[in-house]
Amino acid sequence: MTEAPREACSPALPLLSPLPNTADTHKGWLHKWTNYLKGYQRRWFVLSNGLLSYYRTQAEMGHTCRGTINLATAHIDVEDSCTFVLSDSGRTYHLKASSEVERQRWVTALELAKSKAIRMMNNQSDDSGDEEPTSQSDKSELHATLRTLANKLDDLSQCNDLIAKHGAALQRSLSELESLKLPAESGEKIKAVNERATLFRITSNAMINACRDFLDLAETHSRKWQRALQYEREQRTRLEETIEQLAKQHNSLERACRGAPTLPTSSTEVSSTSKARARHVKGETSDEDEETEYFDAMENAPEFITVTTDPTKHRRTGSNISGTSSDQTETWNLEDHAFDCQHQASFSAASRAVKPNRKRRAQIPDKPNYSLNLWSIMKNCIGKELSKIPMPVNFNEPLSMLQRLTEDLEYHKLLDKAARCDSPTEQMCYVAAFSVSSYSTTTHRTAKPFNPLLGETFELDRLEESGFRSLCEQVSHHPPAAAHHVYSKHGWTLWQEITIASKFRGKYLSIMPLGAIHLRFKCGGNHYIWRKVTSTVHNIIVGKLWIDQSGEIEIINNKTKDKCQLKFSPYSYFSRDCARKVTGMVTDSESKASYILSGTWDEKMEFAKVVESSQDGTSCEGKQKTVYQTLPPKVLWMKYPLPDNAENMYYFSDLALTLNEMERGTAPTDSRLRPDQRLMENGDWEEANVEKQRLEEKQRAVRRLREAEAVTAEEEDREHEPYEPVWFEKKEDPFTGEEMYVYKGGYWECKETQDWKTCPDIF
Repeated sequence: MTEAPREACSPALPLLSPLPNTADTHKGWLHKWTNYLKGYQRRWFVLSNGLLSYYRTQAEMGHTCRGTINLATAHIDVEDSCTFVLSDSGRTYHLKASSEVERQRWVTALELAKSKAIRMMNNQSDDSGDEEPTSQSDKSELHATLRTLANKLDDLSQCNDLIAKHGAALQRSLSELESLKLPAESGEKIKAVNERATLFRITSNAMINACRDFLDLAETHSRKWQRALQYEREQRTRLEETIEQLAKQHNSLERACRGAPTLPTSSTEVSSTSKARARHVKGETSDEDEETEYFDAMENAPEFITVTTDPTKHRRTGSNISGTSSDQTETWNLEDHAFDCQHQASFSAASRAVKPNRKRRAQIPDKPNYSLNLWSIMKNCIGKELSKIPMPVNFNEPLSMLQRLTEDLEYHKLLDKAARCDSPTEQMCYVAAFSVSSYSTTTHRTAKPFNPLLGETFELDRLEESGFRSLCEQVSHHPPAAAHHVYSKHGWTLWQEITIASKFRGKYLSIMPLGAIHLRFKCGGNHYIWRKVTSTVHNIIVGKLWIDQSGEIEIINNKTKDKCQLKFSPYSYFSRDCARKVTGMVTDSESKASYILSGTWDEKMEFAKVVESSQDGTSCEGKQKTVYQTLPPKVLWMKYPLPDNAENMYYFSDLALTLNEMERGTAPTDSRLRPDQRLMENGDWEEANVEKQRLEEKQRAVRRLREAEAVTAEEEDREHEPYEPVWFEKKEDPFTGEEMYVYKGGYWECKETQDWKTCPDIF
């Protein structure tokens, strides 16, 4: 393969077309834009049958296609003498040829292929059985044919009525003819019989002609309809085979990845190790992810630079995670507020220490090893609202959404520490760590919690052991919404109303919790508000499920106007940062930085006090960035290790294992008393599915009855009281201006007297 003289537009690009091209195919090398880290990369492109596909090498043509665009729906743009852009609704390719001549060859070939693909899609051929009637002309023809058939059927129906009518008249005339005795009358009767026979013959001929027209029309179009039906069947079979093949390839890639040798973890290879870890998480072997095709590396560049301050030297790093080790033991000798934070080992021990008033359970029955094809269920749910899709318990974990919401209190000790802080900005650091810690339980928890029934509650009374009481209630079914209230005798109160919105996007599922979280400290009166980020479940159809968190959290102290900005970086194959990264900054009311936060949402969070800040004009693209000099970082929060055998117990934490443990004196609507959830925890999944269906049908019957009562009240022009929660009431939030459900009291008093007459019968 020889190279042509290189043009000025791209002096390092070789000639693209080393192989001869036919009229129907076009092959050759092009340079494809990948990202700002790698720029243009050399790829082998093949244009055939109206499809443009590309491979990393020619050898990959037999087994691994990196991407394909259907030219029938594609748009071609020419940018300059060597570059052109090919795009459709799903993806975009930025391509560069070695010269203007070769670029024009490709553009001409693509335009011709596009025209041919459009003609093949729009025109129906009698010699082909693989054409799909999707064009506008085909739809019009089909509708016209259906109207003609309907008219012919009406003609047949009318002829049938006339034949029946005239046949009956003819029969009567014949009967009368037989009863005649006088020859004078016989002539008139015979004449009448002949007239009616003539009418019957005319009507019969009309029906015969209508039947002939109907048969001719049906025979003309039956072949085309058979081809369309066969096409749909073949497409469905091809799609099922493709999904099966993808699943096999994914499994083989996972086995190959597990069998690969581990990479060294020296300081010079940290970024490659992080990338290898991220690659293993997603199970992707290609160097180009179509959903992050044009990932701009500069968009994820640090917004600030931290420099760790030391009494003898300063060390500078270009990452917004400080370069010092987390196990340093230097103290912060500052005149203003200094931390006396303990070492993380003692912190963890103190956090997990509880009063031995009651021994909680440490295990639940192992999860049965049942296999279930998610695609077999999801493919029948396309176009439906996810919250209304009945899912078997095989996809669930034996906890309700109310119990999952209570799991946010796993690291309540962070709020106990925050309540003892004198500095509002220091207190903000602990609140920020608490907001991040609530996601640590989701790392391996890909199972779905039970959707609570309307009126279902869950209490967690740990007042004697841990100093807090928690109550949740399902206040709305569609959309699903839960209200939560927590009181702690250590000086803080938390309340929230969370509505779950979800979107199924094919390969992944986005879960967006809506609603504000409020936290108020009794001492000092600081009132914090923040909202949750988006959770994404990947590999819904094929592969191993994994969860990612992405978005930003802004925590505001409504009393002092201090703020904390936390950024959850989404996973990207091209990013050199560690997976599940979280960074943030605490600023006071004057927007002056006080603390830098860094870490991951599944392991730990660190914080470093800002000593000094300055402007640095040497950043990329001429943007000026702020350099913060900080004291050595210290650990704010670290995740508790999972219990033994957690992989067989739904990856529950120590707290999650105790949430469904039976308690005395709870309300009859408590999630612990839900029968289908209890059966599932015990491993009786078939019985649990039957019970789940019964509970859902009971809830639907109650809703229909409530709707019927509302209609009756409207007809009778009288007021109808809508459903109201038992323990929560709707009020306007004075800070956000939104309406939310807040605790109105009375639950714990009713528990003491065991007066549950206001609770609905939902189980």
